[in-house]
Amino acid sequence: MATTFAKAEDRVAVSHAARIEHVSKSYPGPTGQQLVLDDISLDVAPGEFVTLLGASGCGKSTLLNLVAGLDRPTAGSIETPGGRPALMFQEHALFPWLTAGKNIELALRLRGVPKNDRRGEAERLLELVRLTGAYGKRVHELSGGMRQRVALARALAQDSDLLLMDEPFAALDAITRDVLHDELTRIWRETRLSVLFVTHNVREAVRLAERVVLLSSRPGRIAREWEIGIPQPRRIEDAAVAELSVEITEELRGEIRRHGQH
Repeated sequence: MATTFAKAEDRVAVSHAARIEHVSKSYPGPTGQQLVLDDISLDVAPGEFVTLLGASGCGKSTLLNLVAGLDRPTAGSIETPGGRPALMFQEHALFPWLTAGKNIELALRLRGVPKNDRRGEAERLLELVRLTGAYGKRVHELSGGMRQRVALARALAQDSDLLLMDEPFAALDAITRDVLHDELTRIWRETRLSVLFVTHNVREAVRLAERVVLLSSRPGRIAREWEIGIPQPRRIEDAAVAELSVEITEELRGEIRRHGQH
């Protein structure tokens, strides 16, 4: 019943970026303990992009919080040998009184980067997310998509081997979301980060991932997995993406129907 992180200085070549073994999670409810996740086992390989897909309330975000160490499993264990994961939320959670660059520098300071090195590293990360020149901009001067880019840069500033993303593009319009899909794919391929990405959008899951994991409705269990063999870069409107999305959507509907019959 633990989440285990390696220290940065102890990082070595590992066979997995995250290992989730027989994890269950329950919370107190009005009629007793409410089971949210039930016996989840899942490995994320180094450099792998995995999406967690499921209906609202199936426990996707709960599982991500457990991997992040924000909560503890009721049963089972979670290991992230590369150290504490970085986490990016649906809301950008930027500090409005700081500039874009200073928001990133805050993460660098917490990581222990020397003061004289922080600005240069913040500007490098802003360039990586295609926001060159935005160091001095305040949050209110940035569009929604730009704010999420800064939030991504801040997550990357944590220098983790594993990036956890909880529906980070859900609040954006379709065009901005599509652009950020492209950017995230590019950054993932350049950095070879491991990514565990939560979404309820089937096409987004297929567009981004190397592997899609479908959770059943509550309690969340792994219902099915798909290896995505469609070459990157992909477009959300590609025929192969659309075809596989239809198949996965049917499975998702079936899980929702089964839950509704209980």
